[in-house]
Amino acid sequence: MKISAKGRYALRFMADLALQDPTEFIALKDVSVRQGISVKYLEQIVSALSRAGFVRSIRGPQGGYRLARRPEEYTVGEILRAVEGSLAPVACLEDEPNRCPRYEVCSTVRFWEGFYEQIKNYVDLTTLDDLARGNLEKSKKKLES
Repeated sequence: MKISAKGRYALRFMADLALQDPTEFIALKDVSVRQGISVKYLEQIVSALSRAGFVRSIRGPQGGYRLARRPEEYTVGEILRAVEGSLAPVACLEDEPNRCPRYEVCSTVRFWEGFYEQIKNYVDLTTLDDLARGNLEKSKKKLES
């Protein structure tokens, strides 16, 4: 599993919005300047985030974007899944239940399931607020307990 630039930039975009006044709509060009991401690329990312209901938008000269919920109500996992799709490290774990014909005899599937659980636990315990404010220690402690 490798997170693409789209996933990384989606997290940066959402973290940027999380640090802004929640009542204001923020222009893409402003985020573009702060984050060093082209407006064109941000438009693609925002499209996926809008479809997922994660951001609200307003058109026009005073238009822009803002979060649809409070930063602590988003997980990093749900944001990544909205733009990346499945976070499964191997294709056979993308379906629930697992439909692989070798599932019962596969000597490595338990390893991949455990690895995937660790990924899901970490990204789903880390909130957008944690990410935006640099509080990742909190997520690591939750994962360890």
